[in-house]
Amino acid sequence: MRLLKVATCNLNQWAMEFECNMKNIKTSIAEAKSAGAVIRLGPELEVTGYGCEDHFLELDTVTHAWECLKELLVGDWTDGILCSIGMPVIKGAERYNCQVLCMNRRIIMIRPKMWLANDGNYRELRWFTAWKLRGELHEFHLPIDVSEALSQQSAPFGYGYIQFIDTAVAVEVCEELFSPVPPHAELALNGVEVFMNASGSHHQLRKLDIRLNAFMGATNARGGVYMYSNQQGCDCGRLYYDGCACIVVNGHVVAQGSQFSLKDVEVIISQVDLDAVASLRGSISSFQEQASCKVKVSSVYVPYKLTQSFNLKMTLSSPKKIMYHSPQEEIAFGPACWLWDYLRRSGASGFLLPLSGGADSSSVAAIVGCMCQLVVKEIAKGDEQVKTDANRIGNYADGQFPTDSKEFAKRIFYTVFMGSENSSKETKMRAKQLAEEIGAWHLDVCIDGVVSAVLSLFQTVTGKRPRYKVDGGSNAENLGLQNIQARMRMVLAFMLASLLPWVHSKPGFYLVLGSSNVDEGLRGYLTKYDCSSADINPIGSISKQDLRLFLRWAATNLGYKSLAEIEAAPPTAELEPIRSDYTQLDEVDMGMTYEELSVYGRMRKIFRCGPVSMFKNLCYTWGTKLSPAEVAEKVKYFFKYYSINRHKMTVLTPSYHAESYSPEDNRFDLRQFLYNSKWPYQFKKIDEIVDGLNGDSVALPEEEASCGEGGVVAANSGDPSAGL
Repeated sequence: MRLLKVATCNLNQWAMEFECNMKNIKTSIAEAKSAGAVIRLGPELEVTGYGCEDHFLELDTVTHAWECLKELLVGDWTDGILCSIGMPVIKGAERYNCQVLCMNRRIIMIRPKMWLANDGNYRELRWFTAWKLRGELHEFHLPIDVSEALSQQSAPFGYGYIQFIDTAVAVEVCEELFSPVPPHAELALNGVEVFMNASGSHHQLRKLDIRLNAFMGATNARGGVYMYSNQQGCDCGRLYYDGCACIVVNGHVVAQGSQFSLKDVEVIISQVDLDAVASLRGSISSFQEQASCKVKVSSVYVPYKLTQSFNLKMTLSSPKKIMYHSPQEEIAFGPACWLWDYLRRSGASGFLLPLSGGADSSSVAAIVGCMCQLVVKEIAKGDEQVKTDANRIGNYADGQFPTDSKEFAKRIFYTVFMGSENSSKETKMRAKQLAEEIGAWHLDVCIDGVVSAVLSLFQTVTGKRPRYKVDGGSNAENLGLQNIQARMRMVLAFMLASLLPWVHSKPGFYLVLGSSNVDEGLRGYLTKYDCSSADINPIGSISKQDLRLFLRWAATNLGYKSLAEIEAAPPTAELEPIRSDYTQLDEVDMGMTYEELSVYGRMRKIFRCGPVSMFKNLCYTWGTKLSPAEVAEKVKYFFKYYSINRHKMTVLTPSYHAESYSPEDNRFDLRQFLYNSKWPYQFKKIDEIVDGLNGDSVALPEEEASCGEGGVVAANSGDPSAGL
């Protein structure tokens, strides 16, 4: 037997915060060495943090990374252990995303990433060059100060592997695993038995199984030990890196780290038998045949033995059941951990949430409550860093710390019900009850006086006073009155967030939380600069359907029983007067259901459908209940209002990324924001197809304005530019 003990980790890194990152790296190495591991794998770009973005273009960033690596190598951190360290490296005129392989105070090899992640949230080609010279390893001259400190002038640079006396080890960096021809296939044929995948992979709902299946598939048919390391946490952007460091042997998971955690460092240890890898490969005829005519990959020889022989004191890691969270748990724990990282690193003293008593703001409140529960649980487990952060944020006296989540919430969480004459008693009561269950400091504020003052000013300036539609007003008047209420709430929320700590003699400021969901953003069913405009939004990339599932789950599992009643209530903005024969409802205002919005969103983004392709696909999907003419009407209606309101995405509050059809304009869904909302060419093509099917031309009906605004007002106002 060749027994090998390996360690991988989840690290909560912070972009450009080198001291924090180095502390975590050193802790992970120390824990790995303490456990007897001889290989330690860290996440991709762990020295700098993955999310540095254009800071990667600065020479300082690369220089500081080398300074940190030198600090590791002049100490005893790498003595007796192979460490894979992620950092940017400049070779010649090119900048590469690299794993630097170090051992015994030497740089053994620098492995640049060959296939860069450049879709969705990833923009690696903006900052890095892909390594394309696969034929041989090149000599890389180390920076002068590093060279002098290590008494080492150069190191091999390029694609290859390390050949030890008793095994071969190689790196595969993140995206390379998912490329059409992944490097591990060729490396396995060259005798590599241990693969180290350093990653910077973010959370997305229902995504983890894709990742784990790739790890298992990499070694299932060709054998091997596959190690995976990832960042975990918010490194100060929209993404939450969801950890789940793991170790796979011959297609079986033998160790798995947490997906969501408040810990800064989590080290995963496994002991494996490399003879099991050799045995599997020897039993696969096709592997033997392909290995006999393989393309040779360059290697670096290290005269060092990593494995131990048979020893009953060492226990082999056995296959374990994979841990998957339900989507409801992902919504609870992912955004909660993201909020905690953002809170503790921003310098804020807490959160303020406009709590309407509806599903969206109640979901945000429940997530903050979940965060408070996680903090108290982690402190009870002995996490000193969480305790230190919580004491500072909650302004605890010396010797005190959070022991009760409701008491902690009282210190760091304000909720405000900003009611008007259009608000119902039911939503007011639901907001109050939920705040009490969470423990938040709750305020009940009536905004009618502020709204009336603005309307009086408008009347003084124009001589006219707008009326609601139910009182005989026009669409423009009705929409304007709704927007005044929404915007006053935004102004009041920021004022309270900045001054309430002062009122209560607390230090610092509060972050304002937004609560619009991904479907409302896609449709534009929100007022520009209303309560959706906040500092951050934990649900901005989550669908209404998933939020309703989460509310039902949270009512039981988080102990907030009022959420069940909130989920059952029909969604309403409560911006128009309630009459005996009229109640404002979201889906009526939008002209489509939230379920339909999810379908449109997925087809538009995930399946890359324009109007014509979406119409054709939905004719199959909805063909049993709708005619082609009816499908055409729905598709046209969606694209009309999607394009009219696309400009709102340019000012969308930074939101936790969770959904693959998010319309977030900053980096994930890059599209224009000025459209011809009539889509004349595309809609004409749809009409022609419908005519060919049943002879009926489909015209887009004239629609009422919703509480979306801007382009909607123009589209209903007779303005000659309304179609743009």
